[in-house]
Amino acid sequence: MTYCVGMLLQEGLLFASDSRTNAGVDHISTFRKMHIFQDGHDRRVVIVSAGNLATTQSVISQLQKDIRQEHEEHILSLPSLYDIVSRVGKTVREVITRDSGQQAEGLAVDFSCNLIVGGQVRGEPPRLFNVYAQGNFIEATADTPYFQIGEIKYGKPILDRIIRAGTPLAQAVKCTLVSFDSTIKSNISVGLPIDLLVHRSGDFGPHEPYRFGGEHPYLRELRNAWSAGLHQLFDSLPDIDIEAP
Repeated sequence: MTYCVGMLLQEGLLFASDSRTNAGVDHISTFRKMHIFQDGHDRRVVIVSAGNLATTQSVISQLQKDIRQEHEEHILSLPSLYDIVSRVGKTVREVITRDSGQQAEGLAVDFSCNLIVGGQVRGEPPRLFNVYAQGNFIEATADTPYFQIGEIKYGKPILDRIIRAGTPLAQAVKCTLVSFDSTIKSNISVGLPIDLLVHRSGDFGPHEPYRFGGEHPYLRELRNAWSAGLHQLFDSLPDIDIEAP
C-alpha cells in the first residue's frame, strides 16, 4: 500500500508520495512513486502512483520509452494536459490488459493501479487529474482541490479541515506533511521517506522532488509540535459527568 496526494491551488500544484512497498512483513522495500517529466521551458508533468508496483513501473517505463523513441503521442509533445492524461490513461489500460492476459490460471493477482497526474503546459493553467485503473479520469476543481490515492483514510481529516483552493502553498506543504505523519503513525504499510514537489504556476524550470527522511529536522519538529498540540487541545476539552442524572 502507499499514500499519495495531489493538490490544485491558486498558487500552483503540490504533489507528495511515500516510498514504502511491501508484500508481507518480511518483504518491505523502498521505491520512488513520484515521476517527473519536464523539458525545462514549457511544461512539467508529475505522476504519483498507488497500486500494483509492476503495473505502475510498466506504465512509467512505457511513457519514458515513447519519449526516447519520439512516439508521435509522447507526453512531452502533446499540446495540452488533457491530451497528456488521455495518453497516460490509454497506457494504463494497455499495460493492465497485457499483464492480466498473461496471468497464470488460478492465480489471484490484482493488476490495478491509480495515478494522480498533474502539471502545466505553457498557455494553460495548472491542472490536476485522478486516473483510475480503467484508464478514465476526473479533474480537480476549485470545489474539490485535492486528490488522495492509496491509504487515504488516516490523512484525510486534516486535509478536509484545512485545504481550500486558496490555501497558500507554504500552508499546504505543512498540512500535507501532517497528513503523512498521521498516516504513517497509524498504518505500517505507509512509510518514509516522503517525496514532495511544489509547482508554482508558470515556473517551468527544472525541479526535483524534495525528500523528507526520518531524521529531517523540520519533519521531526512538525511531528512533535502536532502531537503536543493535540494533547493540549484534548486536555482543554470539557469533561462530561456520566454519573449526573
